[in-house]
Amino acid sequence: MTQTKILIVDDERVALQNLERFMANEGYEVVTASNGATAIKHIESQHFDVVLTDLTMDKVDGMQVLKRCLQCHPDAEVIMITGFATLESAVNAMKQGAFHYIAKPIHIEELRKVTKEAAEKVALKKENKELRSILDTYQGKVKIITQNAAMLTLLETARQIAPTDCSIIIRGESGTGKELLVRYIHHHSAREGGPFFAINCGAFTDELLTNELFGHEKGAFTGAMAQKRGLIEMASGGTLFLDEVTEMSPSMQVKLLRVIQEREMFRVGATEPVAVDVRIISATNKAVREAIKSGKFRSDLYFRLNVVTMRVPPLSERKDDIAILSYHFLKKYATLMKKEVHEISKEVMDCLKGYEFPGNVRELENIIERAVALTTGKSVEASHLSDDLRYLTVTTFRRKDGNIPTLEEQERSYITWVLNEMNGNKTLAAKALGIDRVSLWRKLSKYGLDSAGE
Repeated sequence: MTQTKILIVDDERVALQNLERFMANEGYEVVTASNGATAIKHIESQHFDVVLTDLTMDKVDGMQVLKRCLQCHPDAEVIMITGFATLESAVNAMKQGAFHYIAKPIHIEELRKVTKEAAEKVALKKENKELRSILDTYQGKVKIITQNAAMLTLLETARQIAPTDCSIIIRGESGTGKELLVRYIHHHSAREGGPFFAINCGAFTDELLTNELFGHEKGAFTGAMAQKRGLIEMASGGTLFLDEVTEMSPSMQVKLLRVIQEREMFRVGATEPVAVDVRIISATNKAVREAIKSGKFRSDLYFRLNVVTMRVPPLSERKDDIAILSYHFLKKYATLMKKEVHEISKEVMDCLKGYEFPGNVRELENIIERAVALTTGKSVEASHLSDDLRYLTVTTFRRKDGNIPTLEEQERSYITWVLNEMNGNKTLAAKALGIDRVSLWRKLSKYGLDSAGE
Protein backbone atom coordinates (compact mmCIF):
# COMPACT_ATOMS: atom_id res chain seq x y z
CA MET A 1 0.00 0.00 0.00
CA THR A 2 1.39 3.43 -0.94
CA GLN A 3 2.16 5.92 1.82
CA THR A 4 -0.42 8.67 2.36
CA LYS A 5 0.99 12.05 1.41
CA ILE A 6 -0.04 15.03 3.55
CA LEU A 7 0.46 18.76 3.08
CA ILE A 8 0.45 20.78 6.34
CA VAL A 9 -0.15 24.53 6.08
CA ASP A 10 0.23 26.90 9.05
CA ASP A 11 1.74 30.37 9.35
CA GLU A 12 2.74 29.72 12.99
CA ARG A 13 6.23 28.18 12.88
CA VAL A 14 6.02 26.21 16.16
CA ALA A 15 2.57 24.83 15.35
CA LEU A 16 3.79 23.82 11.88
CA GLN A 17 6.83 22.00 13.31
CA ASN A 18 4.74 20.17 15.92
CA LEU A 19 2.21 19.03 13.33
CA GLU A 20 4.99 17.94 10.96
CA ARG A 21 6.68 15.85 13.68
CA PHE A 22 3.40 14.27 14.79
CA MET A 23 2.29 13.33 11.28
CA ALA A 24 5.69 11.89 10.37
CA ASN A 25 5.58 9.73 13.53
CA GLU A 26 2.14 8.52 12.44
CA GLY A 27 3.70 7.18 9.25
CA TYR A 28 2.58 9.81 6.75
CA GLU A 29 4.74 11.39 4.05
CA VAL A 30 4.76 15.05 5.03
CA VAL A 31 5.29 18.29 3.10
CA THR A 32 4.92 21.66 4.85
CA ALA A 33 4.09 25.23 3.83
CA SER A 34 4.37 28.29 6.08
CA ASN A 35 1.76 30.30 4.16
CA GLY A 36 -1.15 29.88 1.77
CA ALA A 37 0.71 31.04 -1.33
CA THR A 38 3.45 28.44 -0.86
CA ALA A 39 0.82 25.80 -0.18
CA ILE A 40 -0.89 26.53 -3.50
CA LYS A 41 2.43 26.23 -5.35
CA HIS A 42 2.95 22.80 -3.77
CA ILE A 43 -0.61 21.77 -4.70
CA GLU A 44 -0.12 22.82 -8.30
CA SER A 45 3.18 20.95 -8.67
CA GLN A 46 2.55 17.67 -6.83
CA HIS A 47 -0.25 15.39 -5.66
CA PHE A 48 -1.49 15.17 -2.06
CA ASP A 49 -3.96 12.79 -0.47
CA VAL A 50 -4.76 14.95 2.57
CA VAL A 51 -4.26 18.67 3.19
CA LEU A 52 -4.22 19.96 6.78
CA THR A 53 -4.50 23.74 6.66
CA ASP A 54 -4.97 26.62 9.04
CA LEU A 55 -8.07 28.63 8.16
CA THR A 56 -6.92 32.11 9.14
CA MET A 57 -3.70 33.23 7.39
CA ASP A 58 -2.52 36.52 5.86
CA LYS A 59 -3.06 37.21 2.14
CA VAL A 60 -3.97 33.63 1.10
CA ASP A 61 -6.19 31.94 3.69
CA GLY A 62 -7.28 28.35 4.21
CA MET A 63 -10.45 28.71 2.15
CA GLN A 64 -8.36 29.65 -0.90
CA VAL A 65 -6.09 26.68 -0.25
CA LEU A 66 -9.17 24.44 -0.02
CA LYS A 67 -10.60 25.74 -3.29
CA ARG A 68 -7.36 25.30 -5.21
CA CYS A 69 -6.73 21.85 -3.77
CA LEU A 70 -10.15 20.58 -4.85
CA GLN A 71 -9.60 22.04 -8.32
CA CYS A 72 -6.25 20.27 -8.77
CA HIS A 73 -6.97 17.10 -6.79
CA PRO A 74 -10.72 16.38 -6.59
CA ASP A 75 -10.12 13.11 -4.72
CA ALA A 76 -8.03 14.74 -1.97
CA GLU A 77 -9.49 15.53 1.46
CA VAL A 78 -8.91 18.85 3.25
CA ILE A 79 -9.03 19.30 7.03
CA MET A 80 -9.42 22.87 8.31
CA ILE A 81 -7.76 24.07 11.54
CA THR A 82 -8.48 27.37 13.27
CA GLY A 83 -8.19 29.04 16.60
CA PHE A 84 -11.37 31.01 15.95
CA ALA A 85 -13.90 28.23 16.06
CA THR A 86 -17.32 29.47 15.12
CA LEU A 87 -20.27 27.55 13.79
CA GLU A 88 -20.49 29.88 10.80
CA SER A 89 -16.91 29.30 9.64
CA ALA A 90 -17.23 25.53 10.22
CA VAL A 91 -20.41 25.29 8.15
CA ASN A 92 -18.90 27.43 5.38
CA ALA A 93 -15.78 25.26 5.22
CA MET A 94 -17.85 22.07 5.01
CA LYS A 95 -20.08 23.58 2.32
CA GLN A 96 -17.00 24.37 0.26
CA GLY A 97 -15.89 20.76 0.42
CA ALA A 98 -13.75 20.40 3.56
CA PHE A 99 -13.63 16.89 5.03
CA HIS A 100 -13.61 18.05 8.64
CA TYR A 101 -13.07 21.03 10.92
CA ILE A 102 -10.78 21.03 13.98
CA ALA A 103 -10.56 23.85 16.54
CA LYS A 104 -7.41 24.97 18.36
CA PRO A 105 -6.08 23.98 20.82
CA ILE A 106 -5.82 20.70 18.96
CA HIS A 107 -6.56 17.47 20.81
CA ILE A 108 -4.11 14.83 19.61
CA GLU A 109 -6.61 11.97 19.60
CA GLU A 110 -9.11 14.01 17.61
CA LEU A 111 -6.41 14.97 15.09
CA ARG A 112 -5.23 11.36 14.80
CA LYS A 113 -8.79 10.08 14.33
CA VAL A 114 -9.85 12.71 11.76
CA THR A 115 -6.64 12.40 9.74
CA LYS A 116 -6.89 8.62 9.71
CA GLU A 117 -10.52 8.79 8.50
CA ALA A 118 -9.57 11.25 5.74
CA ALA A 119 -6.66 9.04 4.63
CA GLU A 120 -8.88 5.95 4.62
CA LYS A 121 -11.51 7.73 2.53
CA VAL A 122 -8.89 8.73 -0.05
CA ALA A 123 -7.47 5.18 -0.08
CA LEU A 124 -10.96 3.76 -0.62
CA LYS A 125 -11.54 6.10 -3.57
CA LYS A 126 -8.21 5.00 -5.07
CA GLU A 127 -9.06 1.34 -4.56
CA ASN A 128 -12.48 1.78 -6.18
CA LYS A 129 -10.87 3.45 -9.20
CA GLU A 130 -8.40 0.60 -9.54
CA LEU A 131 -11.19 -1.99 -9.25
CA ARG A 132 -13.26 -0.17 -11.86
CA SER A 133 -10.23 -0.10 -14.12
CA ILE A 134 -9.77 -3.86 -13.74
CA LEU A 135 -13.47 -4.49 -14.36
CA ASP A 136 -13.35 -2.22 -17.39
CA THR A 137 -10.51 -4.28 -18.80
CA TYR A 138 -12.24 -7.62 -18.37
CA GLN A 139 -16.00 -7.22 -18.23
CA GLY A 140 -17.41 -4.04 -16.77
CA LYS A 141 -16.64 -1.72 -19.63
CA VAL A 142 -19.02 -1.48 -22.55
CA LYS A 143 -16.83 -2.68 -25.40
CA ILE A 144 -17.55 -1.96 -29.03
CA ILE A 145 -14.99 -3.88 -31.05
CA THR A 146 -14.17 -2.04 -34.27
CA GLN A 147 -11.42 -0.77 -36.51
CA ASN A 148 -13.81 0.61 -39.12
CA ALA A 149 -13.38 4.34 -39.79
CA ALA A 150 -17.13 5.06 -39.83
CA MET A 151 -17.64 3.22 -36.54
CA LEU A 152 -14.70 4.97 -34.88
CA THR A 153 -16.19 8.32 -35.92
CA LEU A 154 -19.55 7.20 -34.51
CA LEU A 155 -17.96 6.29 -31.17
CA GLU A 156 -16.19 9.64 -31.00
CA THR A 157 -19.53 11.37 -31.57
CA ALA A 158 -21.08 9.17 -28.87
CA ARG A 159 -18.41 10.19 -26.35
CA GLN A 160 -18.95 13.86 -27.17
CA ILE A 161 -22.73 13.84 -26.75
CA ALA A 162 -22.86 11.36 -23.83
CA PRO A 163 -22.40 14.05 -21.10
CA THR A 164 -24.94 16.44 -22.67
CA ASP A 165 -28.01 14.46 -21.56
CA CYS A 166 -29.81 15.21 -24.84
CA SER A 167 -32.28 12.78 -26.42
CA ILE A 168 -30.95 10.53 -29.18
CA ILE A 169 -32.47 8.35 -31.87
CA ILE A 170 -30.31 5.43 -32.99
CA ARG A 171 -30.95 4.22 -36.54
CA GLY A 172 -29.81 0.87 -37.81
CA GLU A 173 -30.78 -2.60 -38.96
CA SER A 174 -31.63 -5.35 -36.50
CA GLY A 175 -28.51 -6.96 -35.05
CA THR A 176 -26.14 -4.05 -35.68
CA GLY A 177 -25.67 -3.37 -31.96
CA LYS A 178 -27.94 -0.40 -31.30
CA GLU A 179 -28.45 -1.32 -27.63
CA LEU A 180 -24.70 -1.78 -27.19
CA LEU A 181 -24.16 1.76 -28.50
CA VAL A 182 -26.78 3.08 -26.05
CA ARG A 183 -25.00 1.32 -23.18
CA TYR A 184 -21.75 2.87 -24.42
CA ILE A 185 -23.34 6.33 -24.27
CA HIS A 186 -24.74 5.61 -20.77
CA HIS A 187 -21.29 4.43 -19.63
CA HIS A 188 -19.68 7.69 -20.78
CA SER A 189 -22.37 9.96 -19.31
CA ALA A 190 -22.84 11.53 -15.87
CA ARG A 191 -25.61 8.95 -15.37
CA GLU A 192 -23.17 6.03 -15.44
CA GLY A 193 -23.80 5.22 -11.77
CA GLY A 194 -27.56 5.26 -12.32
CA PRO A 195 -29.81 2.47 -13.60
CA PHE A 196 -30.04 1.34 -17.21
CA PHE A 197 -33.14 -0.31 -18.62
CA ALA A 198 -34.03 -1.40 -22.16
CA ILE A 199 -37.35 -2.47 -23.63
CA ASN A 200 -38.50 -3.44 -27.12
CA CYS A 201 -41.70 -1.49 -27.75
CA GLY A 202 -42.72 -3.84 -30.56
CA ALA A 203 -42.73 -6.91 -28.31
CA PHE A 204 -45.76 -5.91 -26.19
CA THR A 205 -49.43 -5.10 -26.63
CA ASP A 206 -50.44 -1.54 -25.77
CA GLU A 207 -51.74 -2.52 -22.31
CA LEU A 208 -48.69 -4.57 -21.41
CA LEU A 209 -46.34 -1.85 -22.62
CA THR A 210 -48.21 0.74 -20.53
CA ASN A 211 -47.85 -1.47 -17.47
CA GLU A 212 -44.16 -2.12 -18.15
CA LEU A 213 -43.30 1.53 -18.68
CA PHE A 214 -45.59 3.27 -16.19
CA GLY A 215 -46.39 0.63 -13.59
CA HIS A 216 -49.65 0.60 -11.63
CA GLU A 217 -51.22 1.24 -8.27
CA LYS A 218 -52.65 -1.49 -6.09
CA GLY A 219 -56.19 -2.27 -7.22
CA ALA A 220 -55.81 -0.40 -10.53
CA PHE A 221 -57.21 -3.44 -12.33
CA THR A 222 -58.16 -7.04 -11.64
CA GLY A 223 -55.06 -8.86 -10.47
CA ALA A 224 -53.17 -5.71 -9.37
CA MET A 225 -52.53 -7.01 -5.86
CA ALA A 226 -49.69 -4.58 -5.11
CA GLN A 227 -48.15 -1.39 -6.42
CA LYS A 228 -45.68 -1.84 -9.28
CA ARG A 229 -43.11 0.71 -10.41
CA GLY A 230 -42.67 1.01 -14.16
CA LEU A 231 -39.38 1.16 -16.05
CA ILE A 232 -39.60 4.95 -16.50
CA GLU A 233 -39.76 5.42 -12.73
CA MET A 234 -37.15 2.75 -12.04
CA ALA A 235 -34.77 4.34 -14.58
CA SER A 236 -34.91 7.74 -12.84
CA GLY A 237 -31.37 9.02 -12.44
CA GLY A 238 -30.25 6.81 -15.31
CA THR A 239 -31.06 5.90 -18.91
CA LEU A 240 -34.06 4.23 -20.53
CA PHE A 241 -33.61 2.68 -23.97
CA LEU A 242 -36.76 2.35 -26.08
CA ASP A 243 -36.05 0.02 -28.98
CA GLU A 244 -38.42 0.05 -31.98
CA VAL A 245 -40.06 3.19 -30.63
CA THR A 246 -42.09 3.66 -33.81
CA GLU A 247 -44.10 0.56 -32.86
CA MET A 248 -45.78 2.50 -30.02
CA SER A 249 -49.50 3.14 -30.32
CA PRO A 250 -50.71 6.76 -30.69
CA SER A 251 -52.03 6.79 -27.10
CA MET A 252 -48.69 5.54 -25.76
CA GLN A 253 -46.89 8.21 -27.76
CA VAL A 254 -48.97 10.90 -26.01
CA LYS A 255 -48.04 9.50 -22.59
CA LEU A 256 -44.35 9.37 -23.48
CA LEU A 257 -44.44 12.93 -24.78
CA ARG A 258 -45.82 14.11 -21.43
CA VAL A 259 -43.00 12.35 -19.58
CA ILE A 260 -40.40 14.12 -21.71
CA GLN A 261 -42.08 17.55 -21.48
CA GLU A 262 -43.20 17.55 -17.83
CA ARG A 263 -40.61 15.17 -16.33
CA GLU A 264 -43.38 13.38 -14.49
CA MET A 265 -45.64 10.38 -15.05
CA PHE A 266 -48.74 8.68 -13.69
CA ARG A 267 -48.83 5.04 -12.71
CA VAL A 268 -51.93 3.26 -14.00
CA GLY A 269 -54.71 4.01 -11.52
CA ALA A 270 -52.80 6.87 -9.84
CA THR A 271 -54.20 10.34 -9.13
CA GLU A 272 -50.88 11.96 -8.25
CA PRO A 273 -47.89 12.24 -10.64
CA VAL A 274 -44.42 10.87 -9.91
CA ALA A 275 -41.44 13.11 -10.73
CA VAL A 276 -38.81 11.37 -12.88
CA ASP A 277 -35.35 12.30 -14.10
CA VAL A 278 -34.57 9.93 -16.94
CA ARG A 279 -32.64 10.21 -20.18
CA ILE A 280 -34.54 8.56 -23.00
CA ILE A 281 -32.64 7.12 -25.94
CA SER A 282 -34.70 5.45 -28.64
CA ALA A 283 -34.00 3.33 -31.69
CA THR A 284 -35.73 2.13 -34.81
CA ASN A 285 -34.96 0.32 -38.04
CA LYS A 286 -37.98 1.89 -39.75
CA ALA A 287 -38.21 5.03 -41.89
CA VAL A 288 -39.44 7.48 -39.23
CA ARG A 289 -40.40 10.27 -41.60
CA GLU A 290 -42.59 7.90 -43.58
CA ALA A 291 -44.29 6.86 -40.32
CA ILE A 292 -44.88 10.54 -39.54
CA LYS A 293 -46.26 11.23 -43.00
CA SER A 294 -48.65 8.30 -42.72
CA GLY A 295 -49.82 9.47 -39.28
CA LYS A 296 -48.43 6.45 -37.40
CA PHE A 297 -45.89 8.48 -35.46
CA ARG A 298 -46.30 11.92 -33.88
CA SER A 299 -44.03 14.59 -35.30
CA ASP A 300 -43.86 16.47 -31.95
CA LEU A 301 -42.65 13.30 -30.19
CA TYR A 302 -40.14 12.67 -32.96
CA PHE A 303 -38.63 16.14 -32.58
CA ARG A 304 -38.44 15.66 -28.80
CA LEU A 305 -36.67 12.33 -29.21
CA ASN A 306 -34.52 13.34 -32.15
CA VAL A 307 -32.19 16.00 -30.78
CA VAL A 308 -29.36 13.89 -32.22
CA THR A 309 -29.59 11.05 -34.76
CA MET A 310 -26.91 8.38 -34.94
CA ARG A 311 -26.76 5.58 -37.52
CA VAL A 312 -25.09 2.26 -36.80
CA PRO A 313 -23.86 0.88 -40.15
CA PRO A 314 -24.67 -2.74 -41.03
CA LEU A 315 -21.87 -5.28 -41.00
CA SER A 316 -21.99 -5.38 -44.82
CA GLU A 317 -20.66 -1.79 -44.76
CA ARG A 318 -17.87 -2.57 -42.30
CA LYS A 319 -16.29 -5.71 -43.74
CA ASP A 320 -12.95 -4.69 -42.24
CA ASP A 321 -14.48 -5.50 -38.81
CA ILE A 322 -15.39 -9.12 -39.64
CA ALA A 323 -11.99 -10.58 -38.71
CA ILE A 324 -11.54 -8.65 -35.47
CA LEU A 325 -15.14 -9.35 -34.39
CA SER A 326 -14.77 -13.03 -35.27
CA TYR A 327 -11.73 -13.41 -33.04
CA HIS A 328 -13.44 -11.45 -30.26
CA PHE A 329 -16.38 -13.89 -30.31
CA LEU A 330 -13.98 -16.82 -30.66
CA LYS A 331 -12.24 -15.83 -27.43
CA LYS A 332 -15.56 -15.19 -25.69
CA TYR A 333 -17.11 -18.58 -26.48
CA ALA A 334 -13.89 -20.54 -26.12
CA THR A 335 -13.68 -19.16 -22.57
CA LEU A 336 -17.35 -19.84 -21.82
CA MET A 337 -17.16 -23.38 -23.19
CA LYS A 338 -13.72 -23.98 -21.66
CA LYS A 339 -12.17 -24.96 -25.00
CA GLU A 340 -8.67 -24.37 -26.33
CA VAL A 341 -9.78 -22.85 -29.63
CA HIS A 342 -7.47 -20.09 -30.85
CA GLU A 343 -7.62 -19.97 -34.66
CA ILE A 344 -10.04 -19.43 -37.53
CA SER A 345 -8.96 -21.06 -40.79
CA LYS A 346 -8.39 -18.97 -43.92
CA GLU A 347 -11.18 -20.84 -45.69
CA VAL A 348 -13.65 -19.87 -42.94
CA MET A 349 -12.46 -16.28 -42.87
CA ASP A 350 -12.75 -15.97 -46.65
CA CYS A 351 -16.27 -17.35 -46.43
CA LEU A 352 -17.22 -14.87 -43.70
CA LYS A 353 -15.74 -11.93 -45.59
CA GLY A 354 -17.71 -12.87 -48.67
CA TYR A 355 -21.01 -13.15 -46.81
CA GLU A 356 -23.44 -10.19 -46.61
CA PHE A 357 -24.68 -10.90 -43.04
CA PRO A 358 -28.37 -9.98 -43.22
CA GLY A 359 -28.45 -10.60 -39.46
CA ASN A 360 -25.45 -8.31 -38.94
CA VAL A 361 -23.12 -8.64 -35.93
CA ARG A 362 -25.64 -10.79 -34.04
CA GLU A 363 -25.57 -13.33 -36.88
CA LEU A 364 -21.76 -13.37 -36.93
CA GLU A 365 -21.72 -14.02 -33.18
CA ASN A 366 -24.15 -16.92 -33.61
CA ILE A 367 -22.00 -18.39 -36.40
CA ILE A 368 -18.84 -18.29 -34.26
CA GLU A 369 -20.66 -19.64 -31.19
CA ARG A 370 -21.91 -22.61 -33.23
CA ALA A 371 -18.46 -23.24 -34.70
CA VAL A 372 -16.76 -23.20 -31.29
CA ALA A 373 -19.38 -25.59 -29.94
CA LEU A 374 -18.75 -28.06 -32.81
CA THR A 375 -14.96 -27.97 -33.03
CA THR A 376 -12.87 -30.55 -31.20
CA GLY A 377 -9.53 -29.03 -32.20
CA LYS A 378 -7.79 -25.72 -31.78
CA SER A 379 -9.12 -24.14 -34.97
CA VAL A 380 -12.50 -23.33 -36.49
CA GLU A 381 -12.72 -25.05 -39.90
CA ALA A 382 -15.22 -24.90 -42.77
CA SER A 383 -16.82 -28.14 -41.57
CA HIS A 384 -17.94 -26.29 -38.44
CA LEU A 385 -20.04 -23.86 -40.46
CA SER A 386 -23.65 -24.55 -41.39
CA ASP A 387 -24.23 -26.04 -44.86
CA ASP A 388 -26.13 -23.02 -46.16
CA LEU A 389 -23.22 -20.74 -45.23
CA ARG A 390 -20.49 -23.15 -46.40
CA TYR A 391 -21.89 -23.62 -49.88
CA LEU A 392 -23.38 -20.17 -50.33
CA THR A 393 -22.05 -18.10 -53.22
CA VAL A 394 -22.56 -14.48 -52.29
CA THR A 395 -23.21 -11.85 -54.94
CA THR A 396 -22.86 -8.34 -53.58
CA PHE A 397 -23.95 -5.04 -55.02
CA ARG A 398 -20.79 -3.34 -53.73
CA ARG A 399 -17.35 -3.24 -55.34
CA LYS A 400 -14.34 -4.26 -53.29
CA ASP A 401 -13.54 -0.60 -52.67
CA GLY A 402 -16.95 -0.25 -50.98
CA ASN A 403 -18.48 1.93 -53.70
CA ILE A 404 -21.72 1.11 -55.51
CA PRO A 405 -21.12 -0.26 -59.07
CA THR A 406 -22.75 1.23 -62.16
CA LEU A 407 -25.58 -0.60 -63.92
CA GLU A 408 -23.20 -1.55 -66.74
CA GLU A 409 -20.66 -2.97 -64.28
CA GLN A 410 -23.40 -4.97 -62.61
CA GLU A 411 -24.74 -6.26 -65.95
CA ARG A 412 -21.26 -7.29 -67.11
CA SER A 413 -20.66 -9.11 -63.82
CA TYR A 414 -24.03 -10.88 -63.99
CA ILE A 415 -23.57 -12.01 -67.61
CA THR A 416 -20.10 -13.35 -66.74
CA TRP A 417 -21.57 -15.25 -63.78
CA VAL A 418 -24.38 -16.76 -65.92
CA LEU A 419 -21.88 -17.84 -68.61
CA ASN A 420 -19.77 -19.55 -65.96
CA GLU A 421 -22.85 -21.28 -64.55
CA MET A 422 -23.67 -22.53 -68.07
CA ASN A 423 -20.07 -23.65 -68.65
CA GLY A 424 -19.67 -21.06 -71.42
CA ASN A 425 -22.68 -22.27 -73.45
CA LYS A 426 -24.05 -19.05 -74.98
CA THR A 427 -27.29 -20.63 -76.15
CA LEU A 428 -28.13 -21.77 -72.62
CA ALA A 429 -26.85 -18.46 -71.17
CA ALA A 430 -29.13 -16.44 -73.51
CA LYS A 431 -32.09 -18.61 -72.50
CA ALA A 432 -31.31 -18.16 -68.77
CA LEU A 433 -30.99 -14.40 -69.27
CA GLY A 434 -34.32 -14.26 -71.13
CA ILE A 435 -32.83 -12.74 -74.30
CA ASP A 436 -32.08 -14.09 -77.78
CA ARG A 437 -28.61 -15.18 -78.86
CA VAL A 438 -28.06 -12.06 -81.04
CA SER A 439 -28.79 -9.74 -78.09
CA LEU A 440 -26.38 -11.71 -75.93
CA TRP A 441 -23.71 -11.49 -78.64
CA ARG A 442 -24.11 -7.68 -78.76
CA LYS A 443 -23.69 -7.44 -74.98
CA LEU A 444 -20.66 -9.74 -75.02
CA SER A 445 -19.10 -7.56 -77.71
CA LYS A 446 -19.93 -4.39 -75.75
CA TYR A 447 -18.28 -5.67 -72.56
CA GLY A 448 -15.32 -7.35 -74.28
CA LEU A 449 -16.59 -10.82 -73.42
CA ASP A 450 -17.11 -12.08 -76.98
CA SER A 451 -14.22 -14.52 -76.67
CA ALA A 452 -15.86 -16.26 -73.73
CA GLY A 453 -17.31 -19.75 -74.11
CA GLU A 454 -17.97 -21.60 -77.34
